[in-house]
Amino acid sequence: MPLPAKAFQLWLHSVAPKASTADICRISGIKRTTLAQQLVRGKVAETTLVSISRALRLSPLAALGSFAKYAELAGEPQPPTAVELVSQIATMDLLRAVIERSTPEYGHAGEGPAPPALSPAPHATSVRNWVDAIDDGELRHRVSAATGVAPQNFSAQLTANRLSPELAVATARAAGVGFTGGLVATGLITEEEAGWAPDAKQSALAALSDGELTGLAGERLQTLGKTLRRQEHEQAQTEKIWENLG
Repeated sequence: MPLPAKAFQLWLHSVAPKASTADICRISGIKRTTLAQQLVRGKVAETTLVSISRALRLSPLAALGSFAKYAELAGEPQPPTAVELVSQIATMDLLRAVIERSTPEYGHAGEGPAPPALSPAPHATSVRNWVDAIDDGELRHRVSAATGVAPQNFSAQLTANRLSPELAVATARAAGVGFTGGLVATGLITEEEAGWAPDAKQSALAALSDGELTGLAGERLQTLGKTLRRQEHEQAQTEKIWENLG
């Protein structure tokens, strides 16, 4: 659920009292018509708040935390768990790590090139990976009970690799983890804005045993294979329909 327009306007006046709407839109890159429509409807998207916060050099996390519905984000953020960090490592980076560990130089200090930088979150399956990483088997049911979102609708969002900010926070709350993981996985805020250490993901990756890394990479490849096969099937069905239509 977006932010109340009145609360947003009060926040905006408090952080930029002398700036006009035109000024805010110019420095944030938001179209004036977009912001105007959101204000008229009484609902301002969280992405709008984040864009304006960045433009004003304010913490997006702190800005979100100043609103009642995101009050839990105020204060020092709880760092992500190791499994959350690993969930935000792209599949191609995992595969590169598997290959790297297979080289004779691996594990010998000073030999071989430094590990390549990991791709920033989010990646193609970051949302579903994050939920799977913190799911104890009952997480979806707890989130559904707490938010009223049907499990199948929740699963549909995960399949599409998206999750509303409010639902991401609710999921983190139900799992008992910090609130930044879901916001990073959805792409609302960056790892840096979430307060993650620059080498946090690399350290979590390095802590995986060879067996854990290979198993995880294999699981990711299986999931990717299923997705590609489904897309190929859908494409074939579409082409068949067009052929029948002449």
